[in-house]
Amino acid sequence: MHRHFIIHKPHGYLSQFIYAKKRHKKLLGELYNFPEGTMAIGRLDEDSEGLLLLTTDGMMSEIVRSKTIEKEYYAQVDGIITQEAVEQLKSGVEIGFKGIRYTTKNCEAKIVVKLPESIGEGRKIRDERHGPTSWVSITLTEGKFRQVRKMTAAVGFPTLRLVRIRVGNISLQLKAGEVLEVDNFDTLRS
Repeated sequence: MHRHFIIHKPHGYLSQFIYAKKRHKKLLGELYNFPEGTMAIGRLDEDSEGLLLLTTDGMMSEIVRSKTIEKEYYAQVDGIITQEAVEQLKSGVEIGFKGIRYTTKNCEAKIVVKLPESIGEGRKIRDERHGPTSWVSITLTEGKFRQVRKMTAAVGFPTLRLVRIRVGNISLQLKAGEVLEVDNFDTLRS
């Protein structure tokens, strides 16, 4: 019988259970006593936070990572993002991936006015003296390495904080570091 988990990955944790390099990193296993064979479905880099699905079922991992399941991110960016920049994000921007220039696929993007409570205060990004920040929502079905960060930088608004808030129909409703075991991920698709 496979087991499935929803977690709110905090900033500073790796989306893995084993780290072979010498220096100590915070790993998912420090948040909860996951069963052997648990794997993260997709990844959030160490500097990113938010919704992460874990499972012992490799087939479920393939389904979630497929290009049919939407992943929505909230990015806190440097400066007050413009509608023009949002339109550029929607229609695709050129980013680098493995040394190759790549134009992202069309996606959904919008300026975020009110943050959901589940995002929380988070870590302090910087002092207000360094200028204003704003939030943008970006929804993708693809997921290249550090793609959202590269996309916002390409339109002139570098990402300061990145939070995944939704995978399919599963939304982030836990506080940072919380783990919820679920029977399945049937609610991924409507």
